[in-house]
Amino acid sequence: MKKLTPLPKLLEKTQRIFNAYIRERDKQCISCGGPVEQAGHYHSQGHHSALRFNPINTNGQCRRCNMFLHGNLIKYRQGLIEKYGEDIVLQLEEEANTNRLKKWSRVELEEIISKYK
Repeated sequence: MKKLTPLPKLLEKTQRIFNAYIRERDKQCISCGGPVEQAGHYHSQGHHSALRFNPINTNGQCRRCNMFLHGNLIKYRQGLIEKYGEDIVLQLEEEANTNRLKKWSRVELEEIISKYK
């Protein structure tokens, strides 16, 4: 019988695969237009775990904007509006306010892995 991967390890693997997809998808930092080095979240995954694997909430960012400018969120929001439109951004913000926390199940994580691999 195959041993199941512990849930925390599966979550890490899912995040790694999803972030690689985002870095491949996006060619420019959503905040400054620089080269993409990381997958940055508009609503942080720590405070908004329900949006952790949302491809609209997660976009390519350069290291400077994501880490040193803490997401460069004003420019990030402007980039989101340019990329997706204001209605989608308002929906994302509403979702962040009403659906913050989520405990991801093994089945959900495995589905995300197979979708973004």
